[in-house]
Amino acid sequence: MDVRIGVTYTPKEIEVELSDDTDHDQLVASVEDAISNEGRVLWLTDRRGRRVGVPSNKVAYVEIGPGSGDRRVGFAAL
Repeated sequence: MDVRIGVTYTPKEIEVELSDDTDHDQLVASVEDAISNEGRVLWLTDRRGRRVGVPSNKVAYVEIGPGSGDRRVGFAAL
């Protein structure tokens, strides 16, 4: 599962690739809890075990999508 986080005052996004067995509903609840309380930090752990923390007051948006296996890169005839 891929998560993209927009951060205020910067054009770059933070991209975190979570393990495929991540519970979608629990992830959404964690994001909502972190951004609804000021002074909190949104913590995510990627599939390699690295932890990423974003202060909740700096989160502009969060996009949750399917894993990167669904992406196609390059030119191909279908």
